[in-house]
Amino acid sequence: MNRKKMNVRKFVLIGMMSSLSFVLMLVQFPLPVFPTFLKLDFSDLPALITALILGPVAGILVELIKNILDYFVMSSETGIPVGHIANFIAGTAFILPAYFIYNKFKSKQGMVVGLISSVLVMSVALSVFNYFVLLPVYMKLMAIDPMSSAEMRGYIISLILPFNLVKGIIVSGLFMIIYAKMKVWITKQAQYRRVA
Repeated sequence: MNRKKMNVRKFVLIGMMSSLSFVLMLVQFPLPVFPTFLKLDFSDLPALITALILGPVAGILVELIKNILDYFVMSSETGIPVGHIANFIAGTAFILPAYFIYNKFKSKQGMVVGLISSVLVMSVALSVFNYFVLLPVYMKLMAIDPMSSAEMRGYIISLILPFNLVKGIIVSGLFMIIYAKMKVWITKQAQYRRVA
């Protein structure tokens, strides 16, 4: 496959996966026990598949494009993209560990270890980012009385961290089902990239 065809193929795949990711982002639903503003979606699945085929940069591009599309199409009246920034960070933190660990071991066990690592990295990264950046910025922009450090820690430990752990486990479980069905296709597509 020559370089021009390969580049076209990459752009087409990234575009298709970004569109699919955006559509999946629209299908959100709350989980029992958690507040309704914390919603589960499966939009990271196409980004992870893209990363496994084309590499981590392509996966990150899918995460970025889906959030840009969602911001312009579904943005709230406030126009504040705090949720989209959080989603981008979460998605990136989810796909990178899985990609790098799986590429090191190239096995089902490697994928399982990668996904476990992804869940932990994503959950911790979002907790830290929420504490230091997202929540303070959101409260300031929305003119909400700021939380104390103790209140913010309690909020993150009792809600944000457990939600992301549960979300990560559900998304990882679904990905393993998809991966079992699509492993041959994903491997074949990834080989095209390496030989091109």
